[in-house]
Amino acid sequence: MIAGELGLTIDQALAFEKRHGARFDISYKPGLIYEHIDLNLDNPLLNVIRVRRALIHALDREVLNQQLFAGRQPVAHASVSPLDWVHTDEIRTYPYDPEAAARLLDEAGWNVMKGGLRHNQAGERLTLEIMTTAGNRTRELVEQVLQSQWREVGIDARIRNEPARVFFGETVRKRKFPHMAMFAWISSPESVPRTTLHSEEIPSEANNWAGQNNTGYKSAEMDGLIDAIETELDRDKRARLWHRLQRLYTEDLPVIPLYWRANPYVLPKWLKGLRPTGHQYTTTLWVEQWTRSDR
Repeated sequence: MIAGELGLTIDQALAFEKRHGARFDISYKPGLIYEHIDLNLDNPLLNVIRVRRALIHALDREVLNQQLFAGRQPVAHASVSPLDWVHTDEIRTYPYDPEAAARLLDEAGWNVMKGGLRHNQAGERLTLEIMTTAGNRTRELVEQVLQSQWREVGIDARIRNEPARVFFGETVRKRKFPHMAMFAWISSPESVPRTTLHSEEIPSEANNWAGQNNTGYKSAEMDGLIDAIETELDRDKRARLWHRLQRLYTEDLPVIPLYWRANPYVLPKWLKGLRPTGHQYTTTLWVEQWTRSDR
């Protein structure tokens, strides 16, 4: 048995399933790990909402899921997991629509095509840099797919990766990435996103790089929602606050949501009653529900 919360990566599990799938029950449980791209909103290119929406409309994230993950890691539309009771589907979503992406880029002033790439009237090329953790095979494959899809609408995406120690310890923490940083957040159920979305949590030299609002996102309404959620005890009222938070998140689009990372479970066929959780609790907490079947 290999528990999903402790075990294989998705590519390792898929390879294992090809070789030994007939001998084991293998399941994939999407969990609370949220793969996404932080956008540096201080950069003039990304401070334009049309450009941010064009970036996500240009991506076929379902094809990404099917090609790289055999459909095991579902597309994320916001930062709150469908496993969380405060999740809502009543949000703005961004399906793959290259025509909409092209139209938004035209409206944003990137309407001159030269050599298949977009330029503005001043002759500047629309070039964006994406960064992630060097040596992470899955993320590097994802980057290549994103780079290819963006190029189809005329966006020149450049890949520049760093070792995790440098990427997280220096570049992301001090907001040194010029355009885009791809990584994951992991949360617990109903985890208030104060450190990642509140304007007081933007890392800077003045606060000794505290906080995790790496995008530099500033919204008085978001700040108010976060403050209210932390003090609201009424369940129904808190749910409504959470729903508005998710709608605002997808309207303002400070990040590009990618997918929910799945936890692969490899179980002997005789083991019954184990239910993959998808959250941070280990499956062994419910070991009294496990049974053995000799059939």
